[in-house]
Amino acid sequence: MARVKGAMMTRKRRNKTLKLAKGYFGAKSKHFKMAKQAVMKSGQYAYIGRKQRKRDFRRLWITRISAGCKLNGINYSQFMNGLKKAGIDLNRKMLSEIAINDPAGFTAIVEKAKAAL
Repeated sequence: MARVKGAMMTRKRRNKTLKLAKGYFGAKSKHFKMAKQAVMKSGQYAYIGRKQRKRDFRRLWITRISAGCKLNGINYSQFMNGLKKAGIDLNRKMLSEIAINDPAGFTAIVEKAKAAL
């Protein structure tokens, strides 16, 4: 029986990596060895970035809520404590949307939080 050579699968694997490296600068998009390194590193950055995006959005929401609270004469930590005591279960994303799009509604929420303290 003839020996099977792996040329087709090797070419397929290399082309897959080169396709992922499309648009990279210089030899990183042309040479397999450099493309492989660049794709591996970009994959690591992408993985880390998916975790950082969650942190960044939480920081943004907290900043927006804090700005809304300052306009209503309360700080962020007291506001969140008041919400918890008042039994209002709104996440930070929704609170920041309310603070931006509906200031009157946010003021009503702040008043309930103040009353619960």
